[in-house]
Amino acid sequence: MKITPPDAVPQEHRSHAPRAVGCFVLTISDSKTAETDTSGALIRELLMAAGHTVVGQGMVKDEPAQVQAVVRHECADPRIQAFIMTGGTGITSRDATFEAVEGLLDKRLTGFGELFRMLSYAEIGAAAMLSRAQAGVVTGRVLFSLPGSPNACRLALEKLILPELGHLIREVSR
Repeated sequence: MKITPPDAVPQEHRSHAPRAVGCFVLTISDSKTAETDTSGALIRELLMAAGHTVVGQGMVKDEPAQVQAVVRHECADPRIQAFIMTGGTGITSRDATFEAVEGLLDKRLTGFGELFRMLSYAEIGAAAMLSRAQAGVVTGRVLFSLPGSPNACRLALEKLILPELGHLIREVSR
């Protein structure tokens, strides 16, 4: 059996992937304001630096109904191809983003959460297990749900999301 090098297969896919993706950034927090939302600002900055478009942004309390309402509403905008969410992925009594997102997903990208926790473990140790970061597909769009920490958002975007965002959009559009 021949083993293909890691980048050999996706390279052909990447060549047909969009270079710019329309993104919606959503912060989920009971305590942050537009002025103190460093994670949302970092996500927008990294997306734009990589050539993607931030079509919209929002902030809601950690209430599943609010999170779901924003995602459902924004799915009506054909410019939005991806959602990047930050906050509410922990295990406190108020952290409900995981459950809100789980109820929206048509398909789950379980490998995202696994890889994110593996990379987090290398940086922060066993505390990485507390993250319930996840990704999937909702109404033909890719959705990523990240922790509220700017360091976690940077890690997820730089190591996982940005290198594959165009490829993911190509695949979900087929």
